[in-house]
Amino acid sequence: MSFLQMLLGIPSAALTADYLVIAGGGAGGSCAQFSGDGGGGGAGGYRTSAGPSGGGASAESSLPLTTGVAYTITVGGGGAAVTGNAVGTSGSNSVFATITSIGGGGGAASDSPNLNATTGGSGGGGGGGGGVGSPGNAPGAAGTANQGREGGDGFLGGQGFGAGGGGGAGGVGQNGTASVGGNGGSGVASSITGSSVTRAGGGGGGKNDLGPAPIAGGSGGTGGGGAGGLNSNGSAGTTNTGGGGGGTGGDPGTKTSGAGGSGIVIIKIPDTATANFSAGVTSSLSTAVAGFKIYTVTATSTTSETVTFS
Repeated sequence: MSFLQMLLGIPSAALTADYLVIAGGGAGGSCAQFSGDGGGGGAGGYRTSAGPSGGGASAESSLPLTTGVAYTITVGGGGAAVTGNAVGTSGSNSVFATITSIGGGGGAASDSPNLNATTGGSGGGGGGGGGVGSPGNAPGAAGTANQGREGGDGFLGGQGFGAGGGGGAGGVGQNGTASVGGNGGSGVASSITGSSVTRAGGGGGGKNDLGPAPIAGGSGGTGGGGAGGLNSNGSAGTTNTGGGGGGTGGDPGTKTSGAGGSGIVIIKIPDTATANFSAGVTSSLSTAVAGFKIYTVTATSTTSETVTFS
């Protein structure tokens, strides 16, 4: 605000920003029972004003901002991998101004009632196998409205039955079957930077080498989801996509799930304006779209940083 504006009581100038805010993805679950399998992690919540959108993510209005005002900006980290009989760690939230994307939910550890998948931007997948209880489904967890989808169900009641895939921003996680772990839900494509990139896919459900053929862990959802392990470790979600991590397949206590992928914040403003980030924020400036400045923030932070516009 200029001195004249202050003197006359004229408010600071306003501008409008488009954005893509994706939270960190959830980690896959890990099951310590040889006959059980961990569910895939859910993708981080996906919020954008710059469509297209789809599945669980809905395009929103551009964000009005005021020059000279400090707005919070945070990139959420992916959930940490787990070993043994443990639910996957949820991802952390990402924030830009009034926009908050919720971290992805962790995948289930097994069919045990207290080791279920957790909710998030997209929900984690249900655990599979274990030979515990009656045949049926271990439910995947719910996603957050307009940010992501639910995880797939794990298949119960027999050794080696597959776990469910984590939900993605664009689609639900697939259910596990007696033969395979469920695939992670699909992500959503964005062209906010001028090039189409798909992000926020769910992690695949784990599967061990018991049970009927064919035998396979679930694939990670398109958009950075990690694959579920086939009697092995799960794969990590891809960095800066918010992809969910893959669940483990069997083998008591020796396998590690895939960590969730970190999130990302992208801000698009008219090229007549400038974003000024606080110390500690690493951003890159792109001019891929004529008439606009596009700032991409990728480094995760545990404290809230700020950005002002001029």
